[in-house]
Amino acid sequence: MQGRFFVFKNEIGLASLYIKISLLKYFLYPFSFFYGAVMAFRNHLFDIKLLRSVRFDFPLISIGNLTVGGTGKTPHTEYLIHFLQYIMKVATLSRGYGRRTTGFLIADASSTAAQIGDEPCQFKLKYPETMVAVSEDRVMAVPRLLNMGVDIDVILLDDAFQHRSIRPGLQILLTEFELPFTRDSLLPAGRLRESASSFYRADIIIVTKCPPTLSIAERDKLIKEISPYKYQKVYFSQFRYGALYSLLNREEKVALTMNDYVLLLTGIANPQGLLSFLKPQVSEVELLRFADHHNYDSLDMETIRRAFQQLSGNKKCIVTTEKDATRLMPHAYWFLKNDFKIYVQPVEVAFLHQDKWSFESDIMSYIELEKQQSFTKPNTQTTP
Repeated sequence: MQGRFFVFKNEIGLASLYIKISLLKYFLYPFSFFYGAVMAFRNHLFDIKLLRSVRFDFPLISIGNLTVGGTGKTPHTEYLIHFLQYIMKVATLSRGYGRRTTGFLIADASSTAAQIGDEPCQFKLKYPETMVAVSEDRVMAVPRLLNMGVDIDVILLDDAFQHRSIRPGLQILLTEFELPFTRDSLLPAGRLRESASSFYRADIIIVTKCPPTLSIAERDKLIKEISPYKYQKVYFSQFRYGALYSLLNREEKVALTMNDYVLLLTGIANPQGLLSFLKPQVSEVELLRFADHHNYDSLDMETIRRAFQQLSGNKKCIVTTEKDATRLMPHAYWFLKNDFKIYVQPVEVAFLHQDKWSFESDIMSYIELEKQQSFTKPNTQTTP
């Protein structure tokens, strides 16, 4: 580890890190026990109605997970925006993690990641007609959105599964195919924010980042492992990577070749999928990994310069994620001045085994049912 980032020449370095983490986690289990006890007590207070959840008679869909990140919340939120935007008015509400502002804010075309957070900034850049809001207090933010005098048909709550002070009408829980919540451990030994048993609060469970070759037998085996309740639906999705485009000019598309040497620059929870996607396409990929939601500064730019210059080969470029791109845009002139080619790798969600139609039908059925009810006043009800 070097400062706030990791440099991996290849997957051997990544594997070595995983081995060290695996050994360390056994010493962390006592801390996980105490953390789990605190979270269980908090959830119990909601369950017995000593802590209250606000329920709005308005379509609210939460997209969240049980882990600290890496399940694909942003691409799945974008899937819903893309699906719904042509038939209704969509708003998103996020905490705005990593922003340098506070309070309730509505994004506009000039909003930056520093102002609203990287994920909301990404939503606004890709879907400018969507209303994008951020607030630490989502219970207060929902009425503010509804009272702005703007038509809104549905609000998507980004990363709100643990935000139990608000009770969405539909809870979507994401879990990774390679490490589902059923095989994970509580923080700090694992990645779980709360006990795996908390999955009962979900209405829909999506197993994300599945291999495209996922068989029906593998699907059935994982459903059996999750053991969903009768009211829960389980769907399976995968990532699809689109055409690279320039950070400096979104209209400039590029295709990598075996002559390329790539510095993969990421500040996301889990870059392994993108790393595996790029490796077969180019001569070499070096991963320069920063912490999730990392805000890049001038010191980081020098780190990037050194890593880029150490790449072998003559045909070199930098590839980064769309989320990182929102935080790298303030340094666009630096990349231009140094003549560093930097490209952005878009990613989208695709459902497997005809799940697309059932999933979208569930979403529409919920919204239609919810809209039949009045939403003039929020009702304070505890989560069952």
